[in-house]
Amino acid sequence: MFASFQKKYFLSDKGVAGVKRGIFWTTLTNLITMAGMGFLFLVMAGFVEHLATGADLPDALPIVGGLVVFFVLLFASNWQQYYYTYCIFYEECGKQRMEIAERLRKLPLSFFGRRDLADLTETIMGDVQAMEHAYSHVLGELWGAIIASAIVFVASLFFCWQLAIAAFWSVPVAFAVLYLTRGPMTPVFDRVRAEKVKVAEAIQETLDCVREIRATNQEAHYLEGLNAVIDAEERETTKGELANGLLVNSAFVILRLGIATTLVTGAAVVASGQVDFLVMFAFLLMVSRIYAPFDQALMLMSELFAAESSAKRMRSIMEEPVARGSEKFEPAGHDVVFDHVAFGYGAGEDGRAGEKVLTDVSFTAKEGEVTALVGPSGSGKSTVSRLAARFWDATEGTVTVGGVDVASIDPEVLLRDYAIVFQDVLLFDDTVMGNIRLGRRDATDEEVLAAARAANCDEFVSRMPQGYDTMIGENGSKLSGGERQRISIARALLKDAPIVLLDEATASLDVENETVVQQALSRLLAGKTVVVIAHRMRTVENADKIVVLKDGVVAEQGTPAQLKAAGGEPGSCKKGQRDSPFVTLTIGYSASLIFKRLAMADLDS
Repeated sequence: MFASFQKKYFLSDKGVAGVKRGIFWTTLTNLITMAGMGFLFLVMAGFVEHLATGADLPDALPIVGGLVVFFVLLFASNWQQYYYTYCIFYEECGKQRMEIAERLRKLPLSFFGRRDLADLTETIMGDVQAMEHAYSHVLGELWGAIIASAIVFVASLFFCWQLAIAAFWSVPVAFAVLYLTRGPMTPVFDRVRAEKVKVAEAIQETLDCVREIRATNQEAHYLEGLNAVIDAEERETTKGELANGLLVNSAFVILRLGIATTLVTGAAVVASGQVDFLVMFAFLLMVSRIYAPFDQALMLMSELFAAESSAKRMRSIMEEPVARGSEKFEPAGHDVVFDHVAFGYGAGEDGRAGEKVLTDVSFTAKEGEVTALVGPSGSGKSTVSRLAARFWDATEGTVTVGGVDVASIDPEVLLRDYAIVFQDVLLFDDTVMGNIRLGRRDATDEEVLAAARAANCDEFVSRMPQGYDTMIGENGSKLSGGERQRISIARALLKDAPIVLLDEATASLDVENETVVQQALSRLLAGKTVVVIAHRMRTVENADKIVVLKDGVVAEQGTPAQLKAAGGEPGSCKKGQRDSPFVTLTIGYSASLIFKRLAMADLDS
């Protein structure tokens, strides 16, 4: 039973144990409360007997003692109930968030290609929060109420089975009404969540593009679109709440009908002489309390059904296969070899269903050399660099490092030998030193400062109020593009990995900044295996080998001198010169055209 329960609600072993204890203490609390009703009945019976027959009044001491015992037991059980239905599940949900985050960290990038960021954020935050509320407010209360009511029902049968049935018949009927609506309500909950994800996406997009929105005077347009999305979410939520409220209130009405049937049946059995008035009074006391535990449970039962959908989404992430591999990586050198590699994005990944990016790519990036990847947009340059670092796995062929297939190595182990400098640098809202230390967490302050100096960071950090302890804002908002890039290079220098991947690291920089960054890169690249996606002529000229990609295949490869000799001198290209689309389509993307375009990029800058 509890195995399926654990799977359904995505609980850990500790969470299941907490649910069991929560149900136990909730049941005990409900029974103690009912015992209080029984104690009140006995006291009232003593007073009624005194009034009817003149018997002595009950002694005050036992009554006071009973009340003290009742309140002590009630306080103790409520304390335990609170801990096992609230506190323990706050901890459980915190661990769930960490488990999901840890799982996401180990998943291949193909997973993120087919899942929306806002959807994942909603799962980590919204779905876990929904589960937290279901754990703490519904599970214990619901099952505790059911078990306690079942015990009281069985006990009441010994006093008067007619009144017992009259009092309890409405409980299973009310729950049946809600349970039968479980299927029709599930799509409603899913639609509400989908609208919430759309709102999150719209807000995220607006915040990310706020600069462009203002620059193009599109504030009104974007706000109009955002308001439309929010209005749609509000409409869907209102529909869901109305449907849920109708069902819950119907269950409330059915539940409270038990009071009416108890009164009618009680009057009948008292009139027939089967029971006396005190027994009927006891049942009225019981029904006044027995329905109370169900009030919150019924109200939140639909939330429990919604929580099942949340648990299913959380479980789907945990069931995603992680990128596995050997923990042992001992390459013979660090030559990166592509051997007849083909790659295609899977259905739905990156929005490109089944698109084949690479067809037959073979080349070697040797240790101690700079290998430049050049080619038109969409030729597969970035894909090649990602396959080299096992961000994705090749669909055909092999990628090896020092003779070891990268697909056989755990990505985290493999990436210890890689330093990657991206065109778009990601920085955290931390100090300059904290951002550089991401390259190697155990680095000393002296090592961090040495890497920063080697990356020419001193020049701009010296102007900051707190130097290397200055907070740089979200994603380095207080820094220029060149300054952010130098911090990224400092990270790579600090890591000091034998393989360096440069994804157009200087493409967005002006000439002055690029010169400074190139000086930093020269220190980073010495003696390493370097794969660089080239954007400008100076990068190509400094390369030991050039690989020209076109339409997912290697069109040409060789040294700069070899490709110049085969395709013509790049220096013949004048500023402002452009190859027409017709020429490009006619002669294809040759080394000559590559050199011309790279040269023009330098001239235009």
